[in-house]
Amino acid sequence: MNIDKSKILDNICYTELVYERINKKLKTNNSKPEIEKKLLEILKQTSKENFEKKGKNFYATNIENNIIVTINSNTFRIITVDRIVKK
Repeated sequence: MNIDKSKILDNICYTELVYERINKKLKTNNSKPEIEKKLLEILKQTSKENFEKKGKNFYATNIENNIIVTINSNTFRIITVDRIVKK
């Protein structure tokens, strides 16, 4: 499947609850604008090959920052951000 990274970046959005979830999962205390800026930077630097669609979500894996960003493929809403678990 061909994933349009630019469409994802242009339409990305957030819910009020996701900011708290992101801070909790990443063990940070960033403001809403800080979270949005940082995630946009991370997603921009994530290569298109590291965007994957599974079911109704996109998963953007960024090895350099050790995170996976989960994005709803219909609404382009950030769902969560998880640390990559080293095996």
